[in-house]
Amino acid sequence: MSESGFQDAPAEEFGQIPANPASAPNPEDALAAREHGWGEDEKLDYDAFNAPTSDSNPAWASSAQVYEWSGEEGDVGAPDPELEEQLFRNGQSKAGTSLDHILNFSATLEGPKQFAPIGSFDTAGLHPQVLANVQLCNYDRITVIQGYCIPIILAGHDLVAVAQTGSGKTAAYLIPIISKLMGKVRKLQGPRPAMKGARVRAEPLVVIVVPTRELAQQIFDEARRLCYRSMLRPVCAYGGIPMSSNLQELAKGCDLLIGTPGRLQDLMDKPDILSMKRVKFTVIDEADEMLQGDWEDEMNKIMGGGDMNEDPDHAYLMFSATFPKESRAIARTYMDADFMRVRIGRAGSTHKNVTQDVVFAERHSKKQALYDLLMARPPCRTLVFCNSKPGVEEVDDYLYNRQLPTVFMHGGRSQLEREDAMRRFKGEKPHILIATNIFGRGIDVPQVNHVINYDLPGTEYGGISEYIHRIGRTGRIGHKGHATSFYNERNEDIAPALVNILLETEQEVPDFLQDFKPENGQAEFEDDVTDNEEEASEPGYVTAAGEAEAPAEAATGGGWGTDASTPAVAADAGWGAATEPVTASW
Repeated sequence: MSESGFQDAPAEEFGQIPANPASAPNPEDALAAREHGWGEDEKLDYDAFNAPTSDSNPAWASSAQVYEWSGEEGDVGAPDPELEEQLFRNGQSKAGTSLDHILNFSATLEGPKQFAPIGSFDTAGLHPQVLANVQLCNYDRITVIQGYCIPIILAGHDLVAVAQTGSGKTAAYLIPIISKLMGKVRKLQGPRPAMKGARVRAEPLVVIVVPTRELAQQIFDEARRLCYRSMLRPVCAYGGIPMSSNLQELAKGCDLLIGTPGRLQDLMDKPDILSMKRVKFTVIDEADEMLQGDWEDEMNKIMGGGDMNEDPDHAYLMFSATFPKESRAIARTYMDADFMRVRIGRAGSTHKNVTQDVVFAERHSKKQALYDLLMARPPCRTLVFCNSKPGVEEVDDYLYNRQLPTVFMHGGRSQLEREDAMRRFKGEKPHILIATNIFGRGIDVPQVNHVINYDLPGTEYGGISEYIHRIGRTGRIGHKGHATSFYNERNEDIAPALVNILLETEQEVPDFLQDFKPENGQAEFEDDVTDNEEEASEPGYVTAAGEAEAPAEAATGGGWGTDASTPAVAADAGWGAATEPVTASW
């Protein structure tokens, strides 16, 4: 029996429901939900909510307050107690206590020189105010990806970094970028309005590109915290909101621009509004998705920079949890030939902080199985994934009419509805969010204790990579999490890869998946570290084990993995021996 309380058995164990269950709410369901601990969902007047002049209409997430510099000297402004309380009061960035599984990963570091990883933020050489902001964020410990990336970015190298979901990648690039710019902002930054109400052309120093609006909002919030009391002003731009809202924020001045590709391209078409000539850092978050063919035109324009000058100090940084070879090939067209590469653990892996259950549920029984599962576990903030928009709405309707507190999100909803769903999901009362893959990447909502794959992502929906991203919405930064996936014969295309992930993370493989286990009973992954023989023969640089200060010897090997005869686990006294997992020394 799995921890969800279900037998790993055929669907009849879950109970049967009619093909078209009645949609009318049942008072008995309401009583059962309240007795179990699920609170009553708050009702929203959508007519009032969508009214443009309504008092109940909240400000856009992109219009959230940022620290506004008002000093004439120095590079650190006066404290703003009210804003500080707003930015840091929730302690949402505080790490959990189960950090071993995200700290004890082997690290592959490749590039023209060796960088010793740092063991703490205190030893990173950060600007004092950035360090103070890190402490306000409750970042007590540094993760492996942060320990490697911070010194590389501070040194000015192009970088591709691949690490598990929930390992702290956003902070791994924001902290060193902001620290490196501190003290130089007055010299580097674009214009500011001469008086209140005046407008200027935005000329950012940093551009961060992400695939979804919700991820843009999240990184914007992190930038607001880490830029606190600095001259650096972050701005967030994404589709679905009036262009005038973006223009209003940009006209106040912009140093960090976080946005989605479509809206950024629209803004770049307005050279009187936005210029890229000052950009020092271009960051591509969730790079494997951003470099897919669907985004090719937008990304070529953004990566090319429009009117961006040929600044030799400009750095490209790409971060993701998975990074297939097709994305790597595109990345190489933009990066300097000597870019650094960091890979934490196996690319595309997850960690053991997420307990994974796979249970059998026939298609016609999945709704009842979902309800039984939600009523079998203590109420908690729960995320349910479906593969399609109609599927999301069907599941939301079913659970709503069984009196469970649900919200739903997909790409067909208005931006107001998406932001309301996010607001309610983050609220004090536990809600159940039903979503498509738009919520699957990078989103970090505190205390998501349970992720349910109502639909497993088959090949057409991203396959095992999407599964990894989805379950990564729980068990983040040292917290424990649980993932339950409904499986039936329609999911056989993902079964071999799913079994490998279960074996790799020492999870139970249910009886109905035993036939997909490798003969030796051990996880088997294709060693996709090079694209082809031509890439494998190109000269590259791989860090050699040894003293932290010693430069690596040039070696022939793949640009993304190790030569069979060349150890590539970076080592120093604080992070472990050459052939052992990298472990932080506190």
